[in-house]
Amino acid sequence: MNAIVTCGPSYEPIDDVRRMTNFSTGELGVRLANELTEAGVETICLRGEQATWPGECRAAETIPFSTNDDLLAKLRACGEAGTVDAVFHAAALCDYRVSGIQDATGEAVAGAKIPTGGGELRMTLTPTSKVIAELRSIFPNGVLVGWKYELEGDRSDALKKAFVQIESNGTAACVVNGAAYGRDFGLCEPPDSVTGFSDKGELCAGLVAWLFERRSGAV
Repeated sequence: MNAIVTCGPSYEPIDDVRRMTNFSTGELGVRLANELTEAGVETICLRGEQATWPGECRAAETIPFSTNDDLLAKLRACGEAGTVDAVFHAAALCDYRVSGIQDATGEAVAGAKIPTGGGELRMTLTPTSKVIAELRSIFPNGVLVGWKYELEGDRSDALKKAFVQIESNGTAACVVNGAAYGRDFGLCEPPDSVTGFSDKGELCAGLVAWLFERRSGAV
């Protein structure tokens, strides 16, 4: 069996030296990649260049990525290289990219390093590529698992968003966590199943066991 884990943050450039990013250490994805590897799964870890967790990644291959589009291109390359049994998409990706920068008068500003002495700047942001929406077309036969990290609302709100993600993207399951959900993790499967895990270690072990059980049932 083989699998892909995405983890860590993407970034979107403002200019050649500045960027927007999400906060993500990449710890959970690396730990999951290690757990899969130890279970005998041939694993590729696609890890954001800005991931800060210092732990060793023991996946068969670790591939860095930068922007959402860069990650998407590397996922497509993996799909073209051969059959992928499972994808755990845990990366924290940017929702917006910079499509324009203007000064206070509305005049466009550009440059390899935009000067800081020109006063107030205004950025126009446009939505980035939604990687999860492309996974089913790239890996038509794979077991796909997405992530939902929610900060606002309550547990019920977070669960609703997790199940919407599953339905919208044709994934098999979604891991939900964040302040809205609580201190633990939930593995959501349609139509309404939620399996709880108390911490990252339990979640990683549980996901590996869940994958083996699911693949065994498919055979």
